[in-house]
Amino acid sequence: MSQFETKFGACRCTSRPEPGIDLVIRPHLKDLGGFQVRRSLPSQERKMIGPFIFFDHLGPAQFEAGSGIDVRPHPHINLATVTYLFEGEILHRDNLGSVQPIRPGDINWMTAGSGIVHSERTPSEVRGDSHRVHALQLWVALPEKEEETSPDFSHYPAADLPTSEEEGVRLRVMVGRAYGLQSPVRSHSPAVYVDIDLQKGAELQIPVEIPERGIYLVGGEASLDGHPIEPQTMNVLTPTKKAVLTAQSDARLVLIGGDPLGERHIVWNFVSSRPERIEQAKEDWRKGNFAPVPGDTEFIPLPD
Repeated sequence: MSQFETKFGACRCTSRPEPGIDLVIRPHLKDLGGFQVRRSLPSQERKMIGPFIFFDHLGPAQFEAGSGIDVRPHPHINLATVTYLFEGEILHRDNLGSVQPIRPGDINWMTAGSGIVHSERTPSEVRGDSHRVHALQLWVALPEKEEETSPDFSHYPAADLPTSEEEGVRLRVMVGRAYGLQSPVRSHSPAVYVDIDLQKGAELQIPVEIPERGIYLVGGEASLDGHPIEPQTMNVLTPTKKAVLTAQSDARLVLIGGDPLGERHIVWNFVSSRPERIEQAKEDWRKGNFAPVPGDTEFIPLPD
């Protein structure tokens, strides 16, 4: 879901954040050809939260029979993509030969490293009927020493991701360690990514030990320390300050964060600590130097 050039167009939705919130980011909409995503990261005020440098929210989107998502093969370098679905199904294919459907609750973790090409499409068996898709796709910048690591793809079924449920709070830890749960997902730097379901009236404290933290309200109504959170906004929390979420209705949120990695450059689908590496990747894509996705002759040209 990332075949377009990244522009830092997301904006700060308030100049006076509530106490405990350093920044509120209202996503801007990006049309991907048949569907839209809300993009919170990168923004003009904030490029990253911990190692997370890209945050897209797709849907819920309704597709009629015969239509679906068709993100043609495109390249990445020096990052990892993290795809997670609430509804629907997407088929991942890459030039390593991976062919993997992702369904609700699963994690697809793709390490681009020195370079990878992949596509994301609605499977033909799903496309035949009307269907919905609701998903998040995040990018994680790699530490400098691992930016050129060998590309890799891993799939983690929902059943393998640790969950807990008590007092109206259901948690799934997708990446990292939080709330006493450890995800099996192999990340390259300290990072946390948690799916949070709150029933009306439930409360949850956000861990203070995470150096950088962001809370995104996927749906429903919730407040942070008594202050309402606007739906589909990214709320960057004040470091080391305690914060408590409360659900005013049944609500779905995600927590992202981790250790900062330092400055990163992002152009189109390329992320790197070195601008010259991005220029090299652009030239390699123009010249067809990336290996193709087996069985897929389409590709997305480098934007002008």
